[in-house]
Amino acid sequence: MGNIPTIVTSCLAIALTISYAIVSDAGKFTFMILAAAAWFLVIICWLADKSEKYMHKLDGHGQSHDEKKKLATSYGQRQSTVQISSSELSHAKAELSADLDELQSSLKNKDAEIENLKAEIASLHTLVEIEKLRTDLANLKALAAKESAKKK
Repeated sequence: MGNIPTIVTSCLAIALTISYAIVSDAGKFTFMILAAAAWFLVIICWLADKSEKYMHKLDGHGQSHDEKKKLATSYGQRQSTVQISSSELSHAKAELSADLDELQSSLKNKDAEIENLKAEIASLHTLVEIEKLRTDLANLKALAAKESAKKK
C-alpha cells in the first residue's frame, strides 16, 4: 500500500510537468510552482515508504509492537491485595512516627547549625571589614610619610 501515494503523486507531477510545456507563457510560472510542489510531494512519499519498509524490517528481529502492547496490558491488569492485621498496622504506624520524630529533631539540629554558620559568616564579614580598614590605614600612613618626605 505504501507505493500507491508515491505513484499517484508521481502521475500528478508528470501531468503538471507536461502541462507546463503546453500552456502559454502567462501560465508557465503557475505550472512551474505546481510541478515543483508535486515533485516535492513525490520525494516525501518515497522517503516515507522507504522509512516504513526499514522500520518493518527492524521489527522482524525483535518482538513486534503488538506483542509488547499485549504484554504490558496483561501485566497491568494484575492486582494483588495485601491483608494486614491491626497490630501490624499499629506497629508500622509507631515505626513511622519514630522516624518522623527523628527527622524533625535532625531538622531542628540542622536549623541550629545554619544559625551558627550565619553568625560565623557575619563575624567573618566584620573581620574582613576590619582588615580592609587596617589596609586603608596603612596606605594612608604610607601616603602621609611620602608627603612629609616631599615637604622636607
